[in-house]
Amino acid sequence: MSLTINGKITAINAVEKGTSKAGKEWQKQNFVINTGDKFNPEVCFQVFGAEKCENLTKYNNVGDDVEVSFNVSSREYNGKWYNSLDCWKCFKVDANAPAPQPQTEDGQDLPF
Repeated sequence: MSLTINGKITAINAVEKGTSKAGKEWQKQNFVINTGDKFNPEVCFQVFGAEKCENLTKYNNVGDDVEVSFNVSSREYNGKWYNSLDCWKCFKVDANAPAPQPQTEDGQDLPF
């Protein structure tokens, strides 16, 4: 399941690094956006992998309006279930830009 949400970045945490049981190096980074909703406006996402961690901090800053595409995943550990919001794309959006207007195939504005 893939979802998309918009908000303003309020925090970017430090990169976490480790080694898997198979001996492979890994890294992940969490960041928080505020959606502006009345209830539970802050949502924490994670990016996994060196390239995604680098891109997150290279192209995004605290205070940026962003659109986040993510998947929801769950896993069980010692009888408890844990959920993750795994970001696979995060890019800046211009909050002041007007919404695109629908047009016909020949570029004419639609009458509504």
